[in-house]
Amino acid sequence: MLLFSLLRDGFWLSLFGLLSYGFLFNLSVVRGTSMAPGISDGDRILIETWATAAEESARGGVVVLNSPIESGVDYIKRLIALPGDVVQIAGGRVEVNGTQIEEAYAIAGSPNLFQWTRVAPGHVFVLGDNRPHSSDSREFGAVPVELIRGRVNLRVWPVGSAGHLD
Repeated sequence: MLLFSLLRDGFWLSLFGLLSYGFLFNLSVVRGTSMAPGISDGDRILIETWATAAEESARGGVVVLNSPIESGVDYIKRLIALPGDVVQIAGGRVEVNGTQIEEAYAIAGSPNLFQWTRVAPGHVFVLGDNRPHSSDSREFGAVPVELIRGRVNLRVWPVGSAGHLD
């Protein structure tokens, strides 16, 4: 009888864990080099699906979004600006609301590019860290917040690089 009770409790605990994982987190494999060198092709990341991207603390964080231009494809990008923010890209530098943001993680893009935009309500502006090789808001514009799948704070594979993302 004790064995049956332990098995039953183990089953329910496992089921609860799987459901919690499915609703709160998703494991994903990074494809492409748009976030290099910090996040590489083939890295496994944990997506916090419960986390909202359109909050002040999310600015500068890494998010996974449904591609606005390729159905069924996910992109991993850095959240640069929130609704109402003014973004200016010039000389390889990015300014948000008139303040240059420090981007030690980024590989600078074209110094000849100039872009200015105000992020519309319900949208966010995202950039890949590897600016010369990233399809991002410079190409497809600000992204509706509904396309954000979640925030990424943790790499789980490869083991040597596992841990918190900057």
